[in-house]
Amino acid sequence: MRYQEFTIEGRNAVLEAYRAGRPVDKLFLLHGCQDGPILTIQREAKKKNTPVRYVTKERLDQLSETGKHQGVLAYVAAYEYAEVEDMLKDAQEKGEPPFLFLLDNIEDPHNLGAIIRTANQAGAHGVIIPKNRACGLTAAVAKTSAGALNYTPVARVANLAQTIEKLKKEGIWFVCADMDGTRMYDLNLSGPIGLVIGSEGDGVGRLIKEKCDLVASVPMKGQIDSLNASVAAGVLAYEIVRQRLGV
Repeated sequence: MRYQEFTIEGRNAVLEAYRAGRPVDKLFLLHGCQDGPILTIQREAKKKNTPVRYVTKERLDQLSETGKHQGVLAYVAAYEYAEVEDMLKDAQEKGEPPFLFLLDNIEDPHNLGAIIRTANQAGAHGVIIPKNRACGLTAAVAKTSAGALNYTPVARVANLAQTIEKLKKEGIWFVCADMDGTRMYDLNLSGPIGLVIGSEGDGVGRLIKEKCDLVASVPMKGQIDSLNASVAAGVLAYEIVRQRLGV
């Protein structure tokens, strides 16, 4: 297991951390702020005996890594990277065909956070990211995920291509997003599946694309030729959800 230490910021992110049972080591709140969300966080802090410090906006700005603390910042115990095997076990225990997200060198923390949030809402069993040339679990990722990082396991692997090969032996099929692929509505995406999303600039790398069983395109009618990585992930994920539900 590997760990990434950081702060979490923003009212929703901190509140979700408490609700998920994450240990909060220290809480910083904007002095004098007593609105509803802040009072809720104060109650949670009291229940958990979290040390609370009331500070100025200037102090919160100094501590903030994102610049969007909303008057709330917390030091939390590190997020733990999951193991891929745990994701497969979770799917088995739920009696569901595995549904995984694999991200090929996503470097933007906001895209990573948004994709983790989508994975959570789509019922995916986990997200797999590479160790090198890719964003890890940072404060910005935690904030953008809006609490989903507390519930959706993220595994970090040394070699994404080798991981795909291993998962194929578990019966999982892989589909990657590419504008030159088959229209997603014309593909069977209902079984055990890994959704592969490429980087913001280059898309899915050649080697990873070759490992995939299917290449899916999202129909587009506009003047530009691509979608943001997190948007593409969301569109494809919910086509997978639709087919899994038999709708």
